[in-house]
Amino acid sequence: MSRFTFPVGYHDIHRIKIVNYQLNRWHSLGYCRLEDLKAAASCMRGMDDFKNEMVREGEKALAEERYVNGSFYIRGAEFFVPPHDPDKLGLYNRFINLFYNKVASTNSIERVDIPYDGGALPTLRLPAQQGKVRGTILIHGGFDSFMEEFYSMAWYFAELGYDVIMYEGPGQGGALKHHQLYWNNEWEKPTAAVLDHYGCEDVTTLGISMGAWLCVRAAAFEPRISRVIIMGVGYDFLAAVPGPLVALVKFLFRFQGFFDRISWLQARFSQQERWALYNLLHISGEESPAKASRVILDMNNEKLHSDRVTQDVLLLTGAEDHFGQFNMHLKLHRMQIEALTNARSVTDRIFTREEHAQNHCQVGNIGLALDVMAAWLKNVS
Repeated sequence: MSRFTFPVGYHDIHRIKIVNYQLNRWHSLGYCRLEDLKAAASCMRGMDDFKNEMVREGEKALAEERYVNGSFYIRGAEFFVPPHDPDKLGLYNRFINLFYNKVASTNSIERVDIPYDGGALPTLRLPAQQGKVRGTILIHGGFDSFMEEFYSMAWYFAELGYDVIMYEGPGQGGALKHHQLYWNNEWEKPTAAVLDHYGCEDVTTLGISMGAWLCVRAAAFEPRISRVIIMGVGYDFLAAVPGPLVALVKFLFRFQGFFDRISWLQARFSQQERWALYNLLHISGEESPAKASRVILDMNNEKLHSDRVTQDVLLLTGAEDHFGQFNMHLKLHRMQIEALTNARSVTDRIFTREEHAQNHCQVGNIGLALDVMAAWLKNVS
């Protein structure tokens, strides 16, 4: 019997789209009970209530020794907390302590901080759980995830006979919070450090959410990567939005002070914009919205170097990704395929509402996405 079950279904838990997505995310990964999330959501007017309600559910679960539930309610509580709030680091540390002491078995994992650029990259290795080792899979996220979130996905692959290594690079998780390593999109560098430490060759890399861009960038420069799984939206955001909007963005960037004022004004009136801005400032180590936003602009097709990717590639996209204004996610999906001119093979899948996997990173049916990955790996390995 598998250690984790991936429930099927994307639920209307909260009226605010991004709050609803985050609640579905923890449920879809197999960590949290739907009834608990609905109870918490019923008391949430918005993001400002998120922390207290998730902590309340966490304390209840921990008191009942439901440690997987409890630890991920604490992780969820951290998500929308702004970086200047001292509770943010406290909640992160509590989640990490709960995860490694109550959720992850110390007999089955290897946890290593790899020295890197004056700090360290947190890594977590889960060895194959049966038979001959089929290969090694690297898993990493993007702008707002911790590697521990992918533990259930790692178990899925480990139970199929793969060694799995999860890691955090600059701007992510413990690399940011404990080692003050700020965002750098040259993802081949932390990836090389991880591969060097574990002595890996011929690996598969899985990039999730904005990790979709990062994993393509790493594959373009790291020959030890043989297979690439892109789960999310990447390529070049400005390439998919209307021309007049691109021109406006570039114009505003010429006037940093004005750009900053506009950004703070948007954040004042929109909870989602406020969270996105705070998170961008947090991972970049910048105080200016204009300077921090360079992180996004630098993640473009020129710096991605898709033409250098010579590996087998699997590209997964949700047909109704909630981050996809202007049908951006579907445009980027097509653009990315067209840019992979030298890949050994390119396979793509657009998941639909009928499959309950239409949303960002297939939240709603992550099990289906994993099954698609496993079948593809069997064919290309």
